[in-house]
Amino acid sequence: MPRFFPIGSRRAVASGLVGVYREQVVPRMVEWMCGAAGMDRWRSQAVDGLSGRVVEIGFGSGLNVPHYPPDVDVVLAVEPSATARRLAERRIRESSVRVEHVGLDGQEIPLDDSSCDSALFTFTLCTVSDPAQALHEVRRVLRPGGSVHFLEHGLSPDPGVAKWQRRIDPFQRRLADGCHLTRDSPALVERAGFVMRRSEQLYVRGPKPWSWFTIGVAVKPAG
Repeated sequence: MPRFFPIGSRRAVASGLVGVYREQVVPRMVEWMCGAAGMDRWRSQAVDGLSGRVVEIGFGSGLNVPHYPPDVDVVLAVEPSATARRLAERRIRESSVRVEHVGLDGQEIPLDDSSCDSALFTFTLCTVSDPAQALHEVRRVLRPGGSVHFLEHGLSPDPGVAKWQRRIDPFQRRLADGCHLTRDSPALVERAGFVMRRSEQLYVRGPKPWSWFTIGVAVKPAG
């Protein structure tokens, strides 16, 4: 149920500031942090093998667009932020791959069952409020044998790093609009019923609590 506060009240002002921060600041912060040149190689690996109709959850500002392989016919983008969608416009115009924005919420994808060949998550499972539900929806819209590709940061296997991730996580979630440092993306994907075909995990350059990356491909079983 929507919550209304008296105009000028502290709660109204705070609510407005949170809305502005979420819609105007966070998408630009993500664009800057996740759009660094060093990220290109990881994005290229994540999209390798995508083909046909691809649903991309957490499309953001289109940072994956320049890396789509030629076998992709159309990308069906799910992205809640209007600011991120505006930031993506130039990349979409310059791409030979058609992009259609089809929804706002990866937990409720407005596509038919078994209507997509592949799915893509990049730095989305860390932030979506219910990753299990988002993966359930992706499994629903993928055809049997369809693939889900993901590039995510997450919980380190090193106890010392993981300890710091858990300490930092509450502040991270506030600063980055719900982004978690402590999610285990491969485990989430497998629990959703996908079969892992490829998974590479490593530290990339940067502070370790933010730098444990997983690049993976899993498939929806046939039958």
